[in-house]
Amino acid sequence: MERYFKKVSHKPSNSDNLSGENPLQNQSTTNVSAQNTPLENQSCENVCVENVRIPVDINSLPSDPADRIPIKNYHVDERDMVRRAYLQNKPIQPREHDFPYTDFSGTNRCFKPQWFDKYNNWLEYSKKKDAAFCLCCYLFKSETIGHGGGDVFSTKGFKAWNKSDRFRIHVGGPNSAHNKVVKMCEDLMNEKQSIRSVLDKQSRKEKSDYRTRLNASIDCTRLLLSQGMAFRGHDEHEFSRNKGNFIEVLEWYSTRVDKVANVVLKNAPKNLKLTSPEIQKDIVKACAMETTKAVIEDLNGDYFSILVDESKDKSHKEQMAIVLRYVDRRGMVIERFIALVRLYDTSALSLEDAIVSELDRHSLSLSRIRGQGYDGASNMQGEINGLKTLVVRETASAYCINCFAHQLQLTLVAVAKNHDDVAWFFEKISNMQNIVGASYKRMDLLREKQAEKVEEALRVGELQSARGLNQELGLKRPAIFGITNELNVALQRKEQDILNAMLLVGVAKERLQVLRDEQFQRLMDDVHSFCEKHDILAPKMDDMHVIRGKSRRRVSKFTNEHYYRVECFYTIIDMILQEINGRFSELNTDLLLGVAYFNLVDSFSNFDKKRLIRLAELYPNKFSDIQVDGLGIQLETFIVDMRRDERFFDLKGIVDLSRKMVETKKHNVYPEVYLLLKLLLLLPFATATAERTFSAMNFIKNGLRNKMGDDFLNDCMVTYIEKDVFASLSSEAIMRRFQNMKSRRQQLY
Repeated sequence: MERYFKKVSHKPSNSDNLSGENPLQNQSTTNVSAQNTPLENQSCENVCVENVRIPVDINSLPSDPADRIPIKNYHVDERDMVRRAYLQNKPIQPREHDFPYTDFSGTNRCFKPQWFDKYNNWLEYSKKKDAAFCLCCYLFKSETIGHGGGDVFSTKGFKAWNKSDRFRIHVGGPNSAHNKVVKMCEDLMNEKQSIRSVLDKQSRKEKSDYRTRLNASIDCTRLLLSQGMAFRGHDEHEFSRNKGNFIEVLEWYSTRVDKVANVVLKNAPKNLKLTSPEIQKDIVKACAMETTKAVIEDLNGDYFSILVDESKDKSHKEQMAIVLRYVDRRGMVIERFIALVRLYDTSALSLEDAIVSELDRHSLSLSRIRGQGYDGASNMQGEINGLKTLVVRETASAYCINCFAHQLQLTLVAVAKNHDDVAWFFEKISNMQNIVGASYKRMDLLREKQAEKVEEALRVGELQSARGLNQELGLKRPAIFGITNELNVALQRKEQDILNAMLLVGVAKERLQVLRDEQFQRLMDDVHSFCEKHDILAPKMDDMHVIRGKSRRRVSKFTNEHYYRVECFYTIIDMILQEINGRFSELNTDLLLGVAYFNLVDSFSNFDKKRLIRLAELYPNKFSDIQVDGLGIQLETFIVDMRRDERFFDLKGIVDLSRKMVETKKHNVYPEVYLLLKLLLLLPFATATAERTFSAMNFIKNGLRNKMGDDFLNDCMVTYIEKDVFASLSSEAIMRRFQNMKSRRQQLY
């Protein structure tokens, strides 16, 4: 029989669970094919089939009210968990969304965000359906309970914007159906009101001991997450019981940090589950949710830009990193990682759906995006159906800036492909690396020879010894131009603005031009010195050049000096300069050069009122004609004030200007000027932050932890990357989030 049917284990008794976990959550599950399918793609029958419980991922719950399936279609054991997840995430209220207008008898009306303030605990808005919903009625509506308005606010959606009194009618009196379900929501989130709490009386000492154990588990989780360490060695399986890092850290914590926790843990029941993988992952999820919540609160519903990049993890799953760039309340430019999304399809439409779903989960809207930063992939940068174009269709002011570092890389690649000698050179380098790197014996021999040469050079004084010098380098590093490499490194730094990036590009172009015009002979002297040192036969510059691959009898009509100077040196640098000019000129010239008009050098010597007004006109949704006129007046007063105020004399960039304006309250004196400055600061010029997330991903999900689930990986990355935000969270907030995620047998209060 077992060949045709899978055995289902029995449900554990309540006496076997003392962790605070709901016993109903520990039932074994049947392996149904729909288990790994995203919830929004599952039909109602797949969620609950013949009373078979299928696990529900609370991170995959549809955020838009129009996409949600009825609560009754979830398994009875999963419904409270789904309700808690929606109540913890709060109603979806995109306050800054551009609500579309509808014609009602010749009058255009739309949803008013002021209604969120009046009905903030239940009112939701669906951007897909342009309709209002009631979260509480959706969660607890029963077929036996009548509602004012029927199923409009729970399933169909309310769209009659000309009849706003229907919201008040829906709420009704104290005993209305709506107020009854609101009371049900409050009771669900209140542990003291639950039936289990009434039946299972706990003493104050039991509650205090549970809090001590939970707090110790959270502190140990903090340490492991901040260091990116594994919880149980290399085995991250859900039902693993191997002793690993978490238990060791817990023992160290209880004996050296918190003596009270040591006493409480020693007296803990043997079946305590606070050290089990299930509870650990719940704690990690609570930490990640609170960290993301702190980031969203810091954003405070303001404008932001998105940085998006994609890569594969150790298990070859396609992952997409989403980073927000915004200006905080202090006037500082901040870039925060908020999510790692698993991609089942890398098309532009799938990327947009994933981004919109993630933003909706945090009540953020595409209409607040004022900048986009991607790499050069066609699914992102495509002019017709790329992700950039799809976002611009929703928000015209979401200007996309190609990543400067990627453009620089593409510039070098274009030169390598188009110049025969450069392509031949890189091909030889690649072959050398493959030959040496394919054999550990060859690598060891190369290291030994190099060590001998370094030792000899140090002995005769040709090299100096210091920290960071004479390190082992790869074979690719010497092949990169030093000038462009400095620019590439500079573009990867944090807290960089477009003005500095454009200045760096200009400096690199100028240095390349100087190299072309004045430094060929010095380069040739270095080449001859290298050849003499390593006994390499160098060609004579006065001899006629012999074409590579041709017979020596077929001599060219020019000398070696002409070939290396004109055909190679001049040609390659001209190609690099032409490629840099071509690629960087494709950016929006008005936006990029507009940043320079706020340059503080020489008392705002580049300040240009007309051009700054032109920049404001590029944001018509924020600067109306009246506001543009007001901006012109403010700019005149602003420049006089800045040139006279000594507090602004020693600033180094527009980021410092923004910070100093907030510090001195000037952003309240010149609100239109500060808004324009903030919009320019939002423009991203590099996706370095998004790329750094993949370095963290490879560190966390390494070869020994390649079985990590997508949700657990995302939670670990959020807390690891944004460790400064995570460290500022109180343990009380994490405990409260953990306690409200599911029905817990033990209580905190």
